[in-house]
Amino acid sequence: MTKSGLEAYEQLCDEISRLHHEFSPRLGQIAEFALANPNAMAFETVAQLADLADVQPSSFVRFAKAVGYEGCSSMQQVFRARLMDHQPSYDERIRALRQRDLEGAAPFALLNDFSVAATEGLAHLRETVRPEQLERAVSLLAGGSIVYVLGLRRSFPVAAYLAYAIGKLQRSVNLIDGIGGMLEEQASCIKARDTLLAVSFRPYADEAIGVVREAHERNASIVCITDGPLNPLARMADSVLEVRDAEVEGFRALSASMCLALTLVVALGRRVEDL
Repeated sequence: MTKSGLEAYEQLCDEISRLHHEFSPRLGQIAEFALANPNAMAFETVAQLADLADVQPSSFVRFAKAVGYEGCSSMQQVFRARLMDHQPSYDERIRALRQRDLEGAAPFALLNDFSVAATEGLAHLRETVRPEQLERAVSLLAGGSIVYVLGLRRSFPVAAYLAYAIGKLQRSVNLIDGIGGMLEEQASCIKARDTLLAVSFRPYADEAIGVVREAHERNASIVCITDGPLNPLARMADSVLEVRDAEVEGFRALSASMCLALTLVVALGRRVEDL
C-alpha cells in the first residue's frame, strides 16, 4: 500500500461522505455506523457488525462494494491499517468509563469521570480535525462581510461564545438565536458575501437545517461544527469541523466543542491582524 493507514482511512471516509446521499436507507445506516465505530469495523466479524448496526450481513457486503471494495474483508483492512498508524483509545476508554460503577455517584467520583471524559474528547478532537479544513474555516470567517453564528439547543452555549468572542475582534457578527420567534427573520439577512458559522449536533434541529439550507441557496459561505460528516448540514458546508464530545451516563460535556471554538477565535484574530 503506497498510502499510510490514516491516509487510506481518510480517503474511505471521504468516499462514504460523498456517496451518502445516494445510499439507500439501509446503506446509509451502515455508513453512519462505520464512521462512528471505526474500531469495531476493524475487528468484529461481519455477523457481529450486522448485529451491532441492526442490519443483515448481506447489507454490509453491498456497502463494501458500493464504496469500491470487493468485499467486507478488503474494506476492513483499511480500518485495521488506520490502527497500525495510530492507536486511538477514545471509544474503548469511554465505553469502559460508562460501564464502570460510579462509586455511588459521589461528587468527586463524578468530577473524575467528567474530567477523564473531557480529556479523551479533546484527544479525539486533535486526531479528527484536518488541518486543511481548519485553515479553510478560518479563511471563510475572515473573508465574510458579516459572520452569522447559529446554534440551537445544546449547541447554543458554543454559538453564544463564538458570537461574543468574534465581536471582540471588531468583526461584524450576528448571533442567530431565534429569540422571540424571530429565527426566520434573522436568517433572511444572510447574503452571498457573508459567512454562516453553524454549530449543530445530533439530533439535528430542523430549524438549524432550514437556516443552513437558506444560506446555501443564497451562496453564502458556510462553516459547520458538527459531530460527523453524514448529516444534512455538512453536505451544504464549505468547511466541516468534526467534534465528538464525550458522554458520561447520558450527560454530554462541551469541552471539545469549546476548545475548537476558542481555536477558531484565536486563529481568526491572528488572520485579521495580518489583513
